[in-house]
This record gives sequence, structure tokens and C-alpha cells, in this order.
Amino acid sequence: MTQYAIRRILYSIPVIFGILLVTFVMARSIPGEPCKAMLGEKASAEACERFTKKYGLDEPIPVQFGVYMQNIAKGDFGDSIRFSRPVTTILLERLPTTIELGTFALFLAVLIGIPAGVIAAVKRNSAIDVGVMVAANTGVSMPVYWLGLVLAYVFALLLKDTPFWLPPSGRLSAGVSAIPFYEVFNWTATEGTTKYVIMEFFANMYIFNSIITADWEVLSDVLKHIILPAVALSTIPLAIIARMTRSSMLEVLRQDYIRTARAKGLFERFVILKHAFRNALLPVITIIGLQVGTLFAGAVLTETIFGFAGIGRMLFEAITARDFPVVQGFTIVIALGYVGVNLLVDLAYVFIDPRIRLD
Repeated sequence: MTQYAIRRILYSIPVIFGILLVTFVMARSIPGEPCKAMLGEKASAEACERFTKKYGLDEPIPVQFGVYMQNIAKGDFGDSIRFSRPVTTILLERLPTTIELGTFALFLAVLIGIPAGVIAAVKRNSAIDVGVMVAANTGVSMPVYWLGLVLAYVFALLLKDTPFWLPPSGRLSAGVSAIPFYEVFNWTATEGTTKYVIMEFFANMYIFNSIITADWEVLSDVLKHIILPAVALSTIPLAIIARMTRSSMLEVLRQDYIRTARAKGLFERFVILKHAFRNALLPVITIIGLQVGTLFAGAVLTETIFGFAGIGRMLFEAITARDFPVVQGFTIVIALGYVGVNLLVDLAYVFIDPRIRLD
């Protein structure tokens, strides 16, 4: 398994390189000049010349790409044109928010989608089956931005005077602050060191931070703020997972060994969960891994609508401002995350089905 994992990682290097190259070229193909986007439309020619020279934008694209790859090899993603801060620092602040939102959304999609698909398959052609499939098709059809606006309107405005009110934006309410766990436990680290980066990364995951510090007020507030964006983001993956689970279960339930298990007098629940569901799980796991890309794509719109300060919202702002280093740095992280999740999915096959061997 170790050799397989190493081989998959090596195979991923050309994929990451290709993504880097395409993103680098496309970012510089966006209409408009970075100078005008940052300094304003009335920026003088002299100011624009100094701006482009400062950030190396006056060099040919192949030269710019070569310099960028050299910096990437050193672990340097460059500095943001808009904020004049290292891209790594911005990632450290924004990435935990998106991971937290994406994990919560994927949890909802799996928690609801798999049982819904199993029940629909077991109750095939019944009213329950039809209802689940109608709901799944509706979920796939609803754009994230439209659903997000509807949820915010219903739960933040129509239900504002009821116990069901939920905040429409932000991660924390005004006056509520999350104290980093390393301050609570009096842990120290020099800024810029690996220890500091790791501590700061996990401290920016407010759910994790509030749980280990037992700050239940902050945890309650964070969960209230994350429900609406997580529901909006999870709708499409949930619908796809439910449909795939139903399809896979129907295929397995037709097999001879399922009829044999029933003929032996086993309880129906045991037949469904022990024999059918486990063998139907492989394609479901695959589709769950593929939904990570959907979550990253949907995070751009979801975080923008709900005011979540994650990499999706930052990526949108960076594209608008022609902030090339941020666009490229965030794209690398998203690509690495997607490749990593799919590697974990492949490795999970062995544990789900022992008959599979990774050669």
C-alpha cells in the first residue's frame, strides 16, 4: 500500500504542474490591467510602469512562470499585490474557514444522502422512493447562489422573531471572540516557525478551537453561523450522493447472494446493512471523493453570499483585483487538497472490500 501511495503521489506531480501552468496563463489572460484594478482607472502611465516593474509583470510570461516555479520550489508563494502580505499568511488565515465549512457541508451531505439513497432503494417505486428522487433532482437543479439567498431571506428575515432565526453572514456575532487554544493553554512559539503555523492554523478552525477550550458559548455561536452556508453548499453533493447510493444499492440487491441470504432466513435489516450496503459502498465512496471539487467550487459563491472569510471569497476578490499571486497560491492548495482526498478514497477501497489489492 505504501508503494501504491508513493506512486500515486508521483503521478500527481504532472497534474499539479499542469494546473499551475494553466492557472498562471489564464490569470494573466483576464481582461484589464492589474495596475488599473489596484491603483484605479486614472492611474498615470508612470505609476503603472513602476507597479508592473515592482511585481515583475513587465517580463514575458515564460520568464514570469520560471521565476514563479523557482519560488514555489522554495515554498514561497509570493506576496499579494492587493494586500502586500505573503500569500502563505493569507492562506493560514483563510484556509481553516473553508475546511471547516466544507467538512460541515460534506458531513451533512453524507449523513442525509446515504440513508436517503438506501431507503429509496429498499422502498423502490414507492412514494418514499419517488419523494427522495424528486428531492434529489431538485437539489441538483438549484444553484448555490440562489439557494443561499433564499435561506438567508427565510431564516434571517421571515423568521427573525422566532427561535428558528439564524444569522445570515459572518462566522461570529459582534462581541463574541474565539480565544486561540494556545493562549488558553499558555503555549508559545516563535512567529514564522512550523509550530506557530500549525497552532495558528488549528486555532482559526473555530469549532475545533472552541471544543478543546470548552468555550461552549463560542461553539454555539459558530454553529449558528455555519448552518445556512453549510446547507446551501451541501445541497448538490447531498443529492448526487443520494442518487448514487440508490443506484448502487439497486444493483447489489439484484445479486444472487442477496437472494441466498434472504432464503437462509436472515433478518432483512441484516441483509441490507451487512451484505448489500457494504458491497454498494465503493461507488458511493468514489462519488463522495469527487464532491470535494464541487465543495471547493461552491465555496466561492457560498462564502461570498454569507460573508465567510474563506479561500472561496478571497479567490473571488483576488480574481476581481487581478491579484495573481493569491489566485495561483490558492489554486495550488485547492488542487493539492483534491488530489489528496482522491488518494485517500483509493486507499479506503482496501478497507471496505478486502478482495481489492493495490498493486
